[in-house]
Amino acid sequence: MLKRYGEELQSVFDELIRMASYAVGAVRKAQAALERGDAAAAKNIVEGDENVNRFEKEIEQRALRIIIKYQPVANDLRDVTGALKMITDIERIGDQAADIASVFLKIGEAVKDDDLSAMFAHVADMATAAVNAFVNGDRKLAEKTIALDDRSDEMFASIKDKMCERLKSRPEEAEKIIYIMMIAKYLERIGDHAVNICEWAVFVKTGVYKGSEIM
Repeated sequence: MLKRYGEELQSVFDELIRMASYAVGAVRKAQAALERGDAAAAKNIVEGDENVNRFEKEIEQRALRIIIKYQPVANDLRDVTGALKMITDIERIGDQAADIASVFLKIGEAVKDDDLSAMFAHVADMATAAVNAFVNGDRKLAEKTIALDDRSDEMFASIKDKMCERLKSRPEEAEKIIYIMMIAKYLERIGDHAVNICEWAVFVKTGVYKGSEIM
């Protein structure tokens, strides 16, 4: 029974990794589409968001079947409930990648900005590290990744300030500037979702969520 439980739980984790890889990959592809001005790639990202939703439903069903079938308690229950919580944040990362692609389609031309590129890389790396921390039960990596969110906030603030200054000198570019600020905000939210995943990783390891003991 324990062996079978472990195998089914590992299957859930394997699907989580695939889902996360797809969602974070969509973020990186959105960056490439934006910088190349590739409308076809952007449309594929928007259409592909449904794949992330399918991952979410499948993993949710598997996790719920484990709870019903094995009625896990303590550490085992934290593994499953943590996975259920985590898929919501991964799904939102996929949504934000699609949102970025949609905004690019409204801009209609390539956007090459070093600060924005750096922020793309930073939050995508955060999301990847967060998933690894959860799946591997790595509390130190989770806490290290949470600390990186301050940098995400700083990057967003810097881009926002730069765009506000640009708006003053180039009011004719107002629409494009606003869209770039929207993209930066979506990236900032991806960093927030990475933090959420890390907080669930700490919960699975310790039973403590955001400083409060739950189970």
